[in-house]
Amino acid sequence: MDGRVGEGCRTAGGGDSGEAQGHWRVAVPPWVMSQPGHVEVAEPHLPTGAQQSATVANPASGASSDLLPHFQLEPEDVYIVKNKAVSLACRATPATQIYFKCNGEWVHQGDHVTQHSTDRSTGLPVMEVRIEVTRQQVEKIFGLEEYWCQCVAWSSSGTTKSQKAFVRIAYLRKNFEQEPTAREVSIEQGIVLPCRPPEGIPPAEVEWLRNEELVDPALDANVYVTPEHSLVLRQARLADTANYTCVAKNIVARRRSASAAITVYVNGGWSTWTQWSGCSTSCGRGWQKRSRTCTNPTPLNGGAFCEGQNVQKTACTTLCPVDGAWSEWSKWSECGAECTHWRSRECSEPAPRNGGRDCHGPELDTRNCTSELCTHAAPGAEDVALYVGLVAVAVCLVLLLLVGVLVYCRKKGGLDADVADSSILTAGFQPVSIKPSKADNPSLLTIQPDLSTTTMTYQGSLCPRQDGPAKLQLPNGHLLSPLGAGRHTLHHSSPAAEGADFVARLSTQSYFRSLPRGTNNMAYGTFNFLGGRLMIPNTGISLLIPPDAIPRGKIYEVYLTLHKQEEVRLPLAGCQTLLSPIVSCGPPGVLLTRPAILAMGHCVEASAENWSIRLKKQSCEGTWEDVLQLGAEPCTELYYCQLEAQACYVFTEQLGRFALVGESLSMAASKRLKLVLFAPAACPSLEYNIRVYCLSDTQDVLKEVIQLEKQLGGQLIGAPRVLHFKDSYHNLRLSIHDMPSSLWKSKLLASYQEIPFYHIWSGLQPFLHCTFTLERLSTSTCELACKIWVWQVEGDGQSFTVNFNIAKDTRFSDWLVPDEVGTPALVGPSAFKIPFLIRQKIISSLDPPGTRGADWRTLAQKLNLDSHLSFFASKASPTAMILNLWEARHFPNGNLSQLAAAVAEVGKQDGALFSEAEC
Repeated sequence: MDGRVGEGCRTAGGGDSGEAQGHWRVAVPPWVMSQPGHVEVAEPHLPTGAQQSATVANPASGASSDLLPHFQLEPEDVYIVKNKAVSLACRATPATQIYFKCNGEWVHQGDHVTQHSTDRSTGLPVMEVRIEVTRQQVEKIFGLEEYWCQCVAWSSSGTTKSQKAFVRIAYLRKNFEQEPTAREVSIEQGIVLPCRPPEGIPPAEVEWLRNEELVDPALDANVYVTPEHSLVLRQARLADTANYTCVAKNIVARRRSASAAITVYVNGGWSTWTQWSGCSTSCGRGWQKRSRTCTNPTPLNGGAFCEGQNVQKTACTTLCPVDGAWSEWSKWSECGAECTHWRSRECSEPAPRNGGRDCHGPELDTRNCTSELCTHAAPGAEDVALYVGLVAVAVCLVLLLLVGVLVYCRKKGGLDADVADSSILTAGFQPVSIKPSKADNPSLLTIQPDLSTTTMTYQGSLCPRQDGPAKLQLPNGHLLSPLGAGRHTLHHSSPAAEGADFVARLSTQSYFRSLPRGTNNMAYGTFNFLGGRLMIPNTGISLLIPPDAIPRGKIYEVYLTLHKQEEVRLPLAGCQTLLSPIVSCGPPGVLLTRPAILAMGHCVEASAENWSIRLKKQSCEGTWEDVLQLGAEPCTELYYCQLEAQACYVFTEQLGRFALVGESLSMAASKRLKLVLFAPAACPSLEYNIRVYCLSDTQDVLKEVIQLEKQLGGQLIGAPRVLHFKDSYHNLRLSIHDMPSSLWKSKLLASYQEIPFYHIWSGLQPFLHCTFTLERLSTSTCELACKIWVWQVEGDGQSFTVNFNIAKDTRFSDWLVPDEVGTPALVGPSAFKIPFLIRQKIISSLDPPGTRGADWRTLAQKLNLDSHLSFFASKASPTAMILNLWEARHFPNGNLSQLAAAVAEVGKQDGALFSEAEC
């Protein structure tokens, strides 16, 4: 019997750290050895050669004798709250003995509370043991290791150990590591209230109270609690003015931070001016006034009152009214055949003026008279002749009037007489020709100018009517304000006309008030059916007007302008952000027969799962409307957008004001920021400033920063870097490191500077900057070496290693945007890479469906444009759309040989035509 039991004696669940593989050791409490009814069993293969003993209970009958103990209940981690002892329990079956072992020492038998039972389903014996652990027991080993206990259960087949249960003393300290502080913020500004709870075991849970009411982010989308327990209000509202309290709690206690009063204020704004009042006097010199109120909006919660005057007065002069008075009566006339004579007078002494009253009384006075002339003879032949003559004169007048109407109608149906500039016939488009045809290629003909073109005159309102056709609506835009029933004429101008002349002409139009002043960010030109191109240098913004987009016989003067964000109010909601510059092209009312292509840069890292991108256009009423959602099926054929890595190409049949706006769908959505470092080119004093610009990664913003730094006398001191800024609500931080302390010191008091998340994410401030003010300890110090870190909290970062001579270093000047060469306005064939006649031949060859698919669809695939087939197919000439997009993307450095190869591969066009055209 002893041999059988000894061979079956084994330990389940692992043993002490001193056990070796292949050996079993059963540690037995000392008081078990002396208990009756137990059998001492020797273990095999003891590592020291000495016999260790284990006592096991007499095996139960039946199947239970071959089973290891199985724990139905194991002890679990517990916390001691204040001085209350905690209870640990375990239950196993089949088990003859169960004892607790805490921190490697057996718990005394007298501290165990044991309960025996039988499992009804299996009939096996069940044993449950409980012990209590006090605070004093845990504190005895405080600081050495954590206090733990586990159960060891015996059966006739061996032993089993339970999992370890850790006993910890719970606590929560009184003082918060960081408490929220009171703040005053402007409406719609982001708010971050930090809170770092007191140290505690278990760690404290944090919740926020607003005026003693629980803040639940699930019920308010404007509220967000960060993993660091900070409360974030995405956009401050008036309702967010309250006392905020951070509450930390665990099983021990509940702590409250000091309340932080958040005041959301609204700065006042002026209403529009009222109409001028009437002059204060009805006769002579007086004054008139107009007023406005600080109610748009009204200042609230300590917001700033409107600056400026609320009343304006101006002098006025009212002409005094003069009442009319009669002149003297004239002499009586001779007594006529009707036996009457008359006299007259005039209201002229003085005549009524300036609102004076007219004369009262008759102007003509008649009386009966008698004389030798007073006879009552019947009408004779002379009277009949007089009447016939009067009738004849009336008939002639009617005929002349009819002839005049017919002549006017005929002129109106031909050439509109309202031509503002007659120089169109002499100073219009200069002849532009493609290279003369070679002897073996008579199809390459010289294109002569169209001398039959006339200026285009518009009549009536430029805003679309609600009952108009759906295909071609008139363009929208705040700049496209209605002109009433007047006439709007586009003047002719040479493409080389001076900017001042153009602006002077443009200033007469009603939409001029919404355009930027000056011509620095404007291009303009005069175009006919041959089309052309407008470009704003160094911005990546251009407008391609393809051939035949302007009806034959018409001439349009078109402008392209770039707006600064402060000039145009573009409302953004929620997580929306501006991704591109705001660009206007016009004038309004221009109807194009084929879409023009507007090219502009953007700063989005586009992906369908992270972004919802929309093209917005301003309406006549000044509101911004979504005209296209990228990636979705277009709801109109008037607009389409090709989005590429750094630029977008907008197809539009209506000119107007456009912008690209995105809404993030996840916190992984990111925008590209360009980081640029500038410093003074000369340093006469000990102070030296390094300016770090964070700007949207588009050419127009970089151009604006460079122009600003040229005015400030700055120089580039590091190669620009690109940072991907994520929609994570985390701010952007900037810090400077590794300066030689013996030569330089920083005057920055904090360890880093910070730009708020919402200032960057909205995109309404295209560039922001922080300045690091340094001080050199000697004027002889000219070398500066340091590192500048720029990073988003919990996001990407970039570092600049700055090492340059502040007196003469110009190594990074090559990174500045080079001035673009060429003319901002190109007219006719000079604006296109593809010769006109070759273009027409490609269109006529590829537009008809091919027998083996050799048509425009194959060309689109060759040029990687097959994702836009549905848009191309909706147009009268799909091939023309493809070639127009190629021109917009590759001008002026496009490779015609590659395009010729793609056309040649289609199988319907001879690519040699291109090589001839380039020769």
